[in-house]
Amino acid sequence: MNFLVWIFVVAALTADAATAWRYRRAAQNEYKMCVPNHFIELCKEMVKSDTKSSAKIVCIPARDRIECIDKIKERLADFGAFDPEDMYVASKVENQDFAVFEQIRTREEPEAEFRYEAVAIIHKDLKLDSLKDLKGLNSCHTGVGRNVGYKVPLTKLKNMGIIGQLNEPDLSPRENELKAFSTLFNKACIVGKWSPDPKINLRLKKTYPNLCALCEHPDICDYPDNFSGYDGALRCLAHNGGQVAWTKVIYVRKFFGLPVGVTPTQKTNENPEDYRYLCPDGTRVPVTGNPCKWAARPWQGYMANSAVVKTIDELRKKIENLGSVGSQNHYKWLEKILELSDKTLPKESKVIGPGDYLDKANYTDVLERDYGPPFKTIRFCVTSDRELNKCKAFSKAAFSRNVRPRFDCVEEKDVFDCLKTIRDNGADIITLDGGLVAKAQAEYNLKPIVAEQYGPLGGSYYAVAVVKRNSSYKSFADLKGAKSCHTGLGRTAGYNAPLYTLLKLNLIKNDECPYPKALSDYFSGGSCLPGSKDPRFKLPGDVSEKLCTLCGGDVDKKDIKKKCNFDQSESYSGYTGAFRCLVESGGDVAFVKHVTVPGNTNGKVSDSWAANLKSSDYELLCPDGGRASVEDYEKCNLVEAPPHMVVTGNSKSDSDIDEIRNALISASSLFGGRPAWFRLFGDFDGKKDLLFKNSATGLISISKESEIQKSYSKILSVVNGCN
Repeated sequence: MNFLVWIFVVAALTADAATAWRYRRAAQNEYKMCVPNHFIELCKEMVKSDTKSSAKIVCIPARDRIECIDKIKERLADFGAFDPEDMYVASKVENQDFAVFEQIRTREEPEAEFRYEAVAIIHKDLKLDSLKDLKGLNSCHTGVGRNVGYKVPLTKLKNMGIIGQLNEPDLSPRENELKAFSTLFNKACIVGKWSPDPKINLRLKKTYPNLCALCEHPDICDYPDNFSGYDGALRCLAHNGGQVAWTKVIYVRKFFGLPVGVTPTQKTNENPEDYRYLCPDGTRVPVTGNPCKWAARPWQGYMANSAVVKTIDELRKKIENLGSVGSQNHYKWLEKILELSDKTLPKESKVIGPGDYLDKANYTDVLERDYGPPFKTIRFCVTSDRELNKCKAFSKAAFSRNVRPRFDCVEEKDVFDCLKTIRDNGADIITLDGGLVAKAQAEYNLKPIVAEQYGPLGGSYYAVAVVKRNSSYKSFADLKGAKSCHTGLGRTAGYNAPLYTLLKLNLIKNDECPYPKALSDYFSGGSCLPGSKDPRFKLPGDVSEKLCTLCGGDVDKKDIKKKCNFDQSESYSGYTGAFRCLVESGGDVAFVKHVTVPGNTNGKVSDSWAANLKSSDYELLCPDGGRASVEDYEKCNLVEAPPHMVVTGNSKSDSDIDEIRNALISASSLFGGRPAWFRLFGDFDGKKDLLFKNSATGLISISKESEIQKSYSKILSVVNGCN
């Protein structure tokens, strides 16, 4: 068979295989729905429901919606439920063939083209020759950062040249916006938290008080306020001196008693004849007629790849049947999986690409608003390809959800190269353990600005010593000659805390310098203390060799070149790594965080080394003697440690630091509460603790040293006493 004939045969077979796959799908009526991991059990409940459709749905788990987009593109899944913001991310994927095929509409407005339409309302007799005459008026808004009452007027008025430049370099993106509104309007009501940092919020409201002047409570300028929200903006216009209001069409119709979808006319005390829609071209139309919208927010909907679109009718029928069954029985999966409720329903729509779907609503520029050049970025320094990939995914998700400035990513070889790069202004931020924060401050002129939070514990965690339940160790004195597993040289739980404990118990003498050597002598059975071979720590060769005995490099890839590396290229580095060292590398004790054992046992981790582990097989070794269960960490711990913190360059201006804080805390509020959108705190591509610790639940601003930090500083002064 010559080469040309062979090519034709292969092509024919490939085409036949693709055709067979499509027919097989059609015969089986099987569709793979991508669902965020933490909803997978609900999805499995859903697919058991009886419906009139014979189509079958298979649940495909993913980290979050951003990964669902990737899985649908790669044909690992067929479709999923998405917001317009997710569709925006999808529209930017290279070589994508996504299609929106079904919308999620309200039962009140089942025939409405868009979820809502953004409009401007004015008094009928307001003198306004052109949109430029908006300057100096009193303006009523829904609230800071909201779509129709904030982002839409900002974006559209900026594009029209009505609002001036929004890229003053000394101001944060949020302050640029507020200053622009404050300059354009005489008075306004824009309630809400102008910054998640209380001090910044207070400063901004003192700087731009005219933006609170029309509110019910100008001194508070926050929710609840009678002149905020969609209907509140109209009350502000009608009864509190407002001259223009930015709101939704549906609320205009309700405010004036006009019919809404299936809801008939309602009697109100407001006269619609006294008001007009102000159009983007400067004209005006009666509020009793067809509105002229400034932008619209598209409906949520279901998005698939092009392969699924060919048999889409059966899938549509299945979704509609499930919606009916779920609504009738009030199943929890109705909202969590299908994004439906008793007030919404799936509605067939024309198959359309996500970019065109957003453009049709005049919504793309609202999502993309960025007021450069110069375009500001916050550059996250990362130390691995996986962390780089998470950073890029985070950047896309945050930008689509209105976090500004956008995040960018800079990859360096290790943490110390990152510290140098941030010092030299090649990057802006990195998250560090408390011990490394001290090093960053002392040696690289960096400072902490944001701290991780850990649920009920707030901004601290406990360093603990973990041993196997069947071991004979009853005290720290018993550990002499044992084999030890540590998170990393200079890190809190794995180095500073155990060293401090041994010094405090007089098991290592204060004059046994240097302390890494004393540690290697104490744990003479061998250790894994990642980073010990790094020349920047300047440890003697025999000491570093002993401290790296139990390390394995990249164990999964059998790459010993990475043995004892400080970062996660060493499999036994970090909290999970140190525990893994105890599990599979012959360690007798692991110095980790109080959540490490619960987080890696009892089925929490599917990796082969941890899949069958039980937390009851491990106990904590207490400094004052005896052992305790892993849940008793508050009574049995080495130290209460400060949280991991985000550091940045000490030479940055207050404004630069404010905007970094604002963006980070805004992102943590968004994704901490809605991990289905993007899982900021959790595994990524099978790795823990990338960008932030898995155990973090949020971020909080810090501007001064806490009591825990002060206490920890005293510990550091001891452990660094003779290094």
